[in-house]
Amino acid sequence: MEWIDLLNRSIPSSVYQVNYRPYQWPFRVPLQTRYGFWPERQGMIVQVVDQQGRVGFGDIAPLPWFGSESLAQALAWCKTLHTRSAASGITGEQLLAMPDSYPACQFGIESALATLLVSEMTQTSAPHCYLLPTGAIALQSWQQPWQGGTRTFKWKIGVAPVTEELGWFQPLLQILPPTATLRLDANGGLDWDTACYWLEACDRLTSPNHATIEFLEQPLPPAQFADLLALSHRFQTAIALDESVATLQQLQACYEQGWRGIVVIKAAIAGSPRQLIQFCRQYQLEVVWSSVFETAIARQFILNYMVPALPNSSRALGFGVEQWLPIDHPTASPAPDIWHQLPPIA
Repeated sequence: MEWIDLLNRSIPSSVYQVNYRPYQWPFRVPLQTRYGFWPERQGMIVQVVDQQGRVGFGDIAPLPWFGSESLAQALAWCKTLHTRSAASGITGEQLLAMPDSYPACQFGIESALATLLVSEMTQTSAPHCYLLPTGAIALQSWQQPWQGGTRTFKWKIGVAPVTEELGWFQPLLQILPPTATLRLDANGGLDWDTACYWLEACDRLTSPNHATIEFLEQPLPPAQFADLLALSHRFQTAIALDESVATLQQLQACYEQGWRGIVVIKAAIAGSPRQLIQFCRQYQLEVVWSSVFETAIARQFILNYMVPALPNSSRALGFGVEQWLPIDHPTASPAPDIWHQLPPIA
């Protein structure tokens, strides 16, 4: 019986204790995106304990500018769960009934419950996509990961003027080996004319002598869905949705409006893992799994539980982000070690 069935059948009637511990860790170098500088990752580890003493851990890593709840909202919700469960215990049915407006909490709680039930899983061996730094430095930053076996790279655009970025883009394509694959990510920061400009350049520069341009990710803001759909039919270069499908509800809405292309899913903020897998299976979506700089607790759940549940999603995973974390970053540790490194709540 797979973990989704176990969650649906075994969890609702059981009673649990919920504990949580916040974390705050700086990036090695602040990330620069169209949303501005992002200096540190904040979130919390949640611990779920059943009446037999079995323990499961989950990671709640909100990303409010991507559509999840805020950190303050997540902390308040976890405090409520902790208080209620400390008083008389809380049922699995109540835990699984979290509102959709708390997608990061949904992910963290459900992943904790799943790992409590199924502790041993086989990790996927799918290749990872390496996140390059923005700007001209990307022309040198690909070499070390390439030597380490990476073949897919991601480069964020829409940060500098388009003429400047296109001036780096062509030499980047030329310097990457022809067997490399490059993803461009605009984070919804382009307008129609600039998006067309980029897509025209991608179509023009597509060549067997260059690295393959896999797709342009989220060129326009989510509110411009009709234009995103139009762009997907207008150019040869594929478009992938990211911000537009940040949560399961958004993913469902885009599908209902006609999107049949690639979707980049950040599972840690998408909501209920079991409902997400069931929806992707039902409609055979072309999924690219992606990171929100979550801890190893969430990352291992995604790699060991969610990725194998969609075996037809063969694109490189967007989890090549370790280079942005401090060398002594505790997020790579096993779940109990991370938990014990964090101070208990007051």
